[in-house]
Amino acid sequence: MDFLVAPIAVAGIAGIMATLVALVDMVANNYGEVTIDVNEGKKEMTVRGGSPLLLTLSTEGLYLPSACGGRGSCGACKCRIISDIGPYLPTEIPYLLPEELKQNIRLACQIKVKTNIGIEIPEDLFNVKQFSATVTAIKDLTYDIKEVLFELGDDTIDFEAGKYVQLVIPPYDKIKESTQRAYSMSSSPSNRNQIELLVRLVPGGIATTYVHQHLEVGQKLDLIGPFGDFCRTASDAIMLCIAGGSGMAPFKSMFYDMLDKDETNREIWYFFGARTTKDMFYLDEMRELEKQLSDYHFIPALSEPQEGDGWEGPTGLITDVLDRYLKETIETEGKVLEGYLCGSPGMIDACNRVMNDNGVIQDNVYYDKFA
Repeated sequence: MDFLVAPIAVAGIAGIMATLVALVDMVANNYGEVTIDVNEGKKEMTVRGGSPLLLTLSTEGLYLPSACGGRGSCGACKCRIISDIGPYLPTEIPYLLPEELKQNIRLACQIKVKTNIGIEIPEDLFNVKQFSATVTAIKDLTYDIKEVLFELGDDTIDFEAGKYVQLVIPPYDKIKESTQRAYSMSSSPSNRNQIELLVRLVPGGIATTYVHQHLEVGQKLDLIGPFGDFCRTASDAIMLCIAGGSGMAPFKSMFYDMLDKDETNREIWYFFGARTTKDMFYLDEMRELEKQLSDYHFIPALSEPQEGDGWEGPTGLITDVLDRYLKETIETEGKVLEGYLCGSPGMIDACNRVMNDNGVIQDNVYYDKFA
């Protein structure tokens, strides 16, 4: 039996050490009750200390944007801290501009509430709500993009076209705890008790895998929103809209919102890029808008058209198509142009260069960049 003594002794010591660590953690991290003052008294809450600020605020019904679900990989949950909470963490620095560092802007998911603090957030975040929604329809738009329609029951949502919600994904075989991901709303704001999302399958993606492989009609999920500032201006400037894939969502919302509000005279050029015809969708709907919006132009383009697919539209990268139209087709002399971009960082950077080269000033370019 001697050969059992050492393992048992080690196990006993390990158990004692684990208990000591747990006790030390309970004492060291017992911050008690702390107060969070939001916008100089607009809202004040007394909470239990020790949790990340983002999570603490959400448990009190105050929601900050978080496209990555609090993992510290999107940089969306910014707020200004007006009390001393210690130095910046290495996980915050990459997402903050020099001027934001000077203003003590922090990432709410990365800092813990350990003492009384004061914070400042945009006023419109006080209107963000958590909705319990029911999936009423799921439609395959392409082989990798689904249109998902949610009903809010007796609840309603007020939002500007172009904004997004955070979809709360419940635990399943890929995750042990719920998480959130951001998706632009493709529905018109006039449909106040419905939210429509376009979800493209990303290989290995936690949220997109759940939507494509597990989500069912009749299921209930939580949605949090609205968030974002990707909205059209009230000017009469020409709108240059560029998207690909599920980047269609905010533009669909904008165009139908303009139709609903009888804002039908603004000049719009909508460039939508895809690889092949199997990646194209909503072609009929977008072309039908050309009959309803008097100065709306839909330009779908394929970067890799396949022989025999019958494609007769523009070809090439969407940035090249945009460049050609700006140089050869769109009358820009003496007019103000605004750019609206929705897609990957690489696509947005490339579009920015094309627009800048063609006289669109950077201050007039707005974008919804995928995290």
